[in-house]
Amino acid sequence: MKLSMIGLDIAKSVFQIHGVDETDQPVVRRKVRRGQVKRFFAGLEPCVVALEACGTSHYWARELQGLGHEVRLVPPAYVKGYVKRGKNDAVDAAAICEAASRPSMHFVPVKSVGQQAMLTPHRVREMLVKQRTMLINTLRSQLSEFGVIAPTGGEGLTRLVALLRDPEETRLPELARQSLLELAGAIEALAPRLRRIDRAIGTMARDNPTARRLMTIPGVGPVTATAFAAAVGDPAAFDNGRHFATWLGLAPKQHSSADRTRLGRISKMGDRYLRKLLVLGATSRLRVAGTGATPLDAWTRRLLEHKKKRLVSVALAHKTARILWAVMASGEPYRPERAAA
Repeated sequence: MKLSMIGLDIAKSVFQIHGVDETDQPVVRRKVRRGQVKRFFAGLEPCVVALEACGTSHYWARELQGLGHEVRLVPPAYVKGYVKRGKNDAVDAAAICEAASRPSMHFVPVKSVGQQAMLTPHRVREMLVKQRTMLINTLRSQLSEFGVIAPTGGEGLTRLVALLRDPEETRLPELARQSLLELAGAIEALAPRLRRIDRAIGTMARDNPTARRLMTIPGVGPVTATAFAAAVGDPAAFDNGRHFATWLGLAPKQHSSADRTRLGRISKMGDRYLRKLLVLGATSRLRVAGTGATPLDAWTRRLLEHKKKRLVSVALAHKTARILWAVMASGEPYRPERAAA
């Protein structure tokens, strides 16, 4: 069977295929089970296969590339505009096929097994941190119902756990105490797990040349450096640092018409995890910007004179993203004098 392009809508069990010929006329429209996908594509002549970029798309992209096909991963937001009336698997597969055929379409690079392996500790760490936050919030809210409160932060949590384990604390009924001790134990059990993951990420940062270069940038530590080294396979896929910051969702939305330009809030269109790391790192840099001697600190101080801190932290994250791209594209460590220029 000779096909020019195939739109493949992947799922857990049932996959939808939409294939067109050289005249863009639909030739194949069918569903296949997960176990039949490789067999189906192995029987085809090499062609272009388009998928929506998602969690399992990189695995399937590598498998299809191994069968000789050219794979294009389309961002889901770019596929949405090609979805016609209604929504089902067949319509989605047709929209993927049509979106991938556009000459102006931007595609997501296929991640290697090594890149996805580097990102796995980050995903696990993010989930454990989220669970710890949920447990701490639940513990605080339940204790507050009995009038037991403490300041926020690690010191306040330690004080709450000490009160919880104090047999002379009379404000807590025994039934509530025993239940909340389970929460305290779960919170403490997460600490060594997070330390092990942080050590693994630190080891990755030392072993990866790109991550070592990225850590020379102010506000970029092992977590941020390894995340970007794994998530950004080829910096040449971006035209410049501005394009890279826009890909991360750190550029303002445009609401422009004719000769009137209106810029709104940042788009938040990119990877939420990467964007969060940059904003957190920029926020931490605000604490030392007042005494820092680097050109980046001087730039931050000028912004702080007439802008709110949260806005400045996002602006600094945007600038850091552009510096990250420059370091990855040039293969050289961060140089403050070049950043100032």
